[in-house]
Amino acid sequence: MKTELVLWDWNGTLLDDLELCVDALNRLLAIHGYAERYDRAAYLEIFGFPVQEYYLRAGFDFEKHPFDLLAKRYMDHYVPASRVCPVSAGGRETLDAIRAMGLRQVVLSASRIETLTQQVEQRGLRGCFDELLGLGDIYAKSKVELGKNWMAGQGLDPACAVMVGDTVHDAEVAAAMGTRCVLYAGGHQARHILEATGLPVIDRLEELPALLRRM
Repeated sequence: MKTELVLWDWNGTLLDDLELCVDALNRLLAIHGYAERYDRAAYLEIFGFPVQEYYLRAGFDFEKHPFDLLAKRYMDHYVPASRVCPVSAGGRETLDAIRAMGLRQVVLSASRIETLTQQVEQRGLRGCFDELLGLGDIYAKSKVELGKNWMAGQGLDPACAVMVGDTVHDAEVAAAMGTRCVLYAGGHQARHILEATGLPVIDRLEELPALLRRM
């Protein structure tokens, strides 16, 4: 079916915040007295959704430090520090190329909607998207219902949409929504983890327009 809509993940896909997230994780571990520390390669192996499970893999003990407290302290550091995070390499050009193809573009993110809107606007990208869809709190639960409800409200067949993201969770979200999916290996999970889904994996965002034409 012809593609009409691209649903973009934000963090790690269009926003290059990987180094910040590695640093924020290590800061959080240090603040709470944990010995574990992660470099980029190790982080790519443990990151994932639900975020609670990722925190447990990282070494946090929720009996000592409740998840809600950890999530708040993480975001207290992340949000102001994220101002310096750039758009992912080739992101702006890719957004322009897809718009030139006549496709609609929407951000579908597990970020809190206020944070998402601020980050998109700070980078001058708001005009690239028909809609910004984010969650109502900082705890980064699933975005499936958000995407499904928006497409239903627009009268769009999910089969006409392609989800673009950098994690296995994006593949799971796409499957649950009934959309196709392309995964980007420049974000928060290692390429071999993404490849295990059996979905198309790109190393550069600039590869996406040509791939969309073939899908």
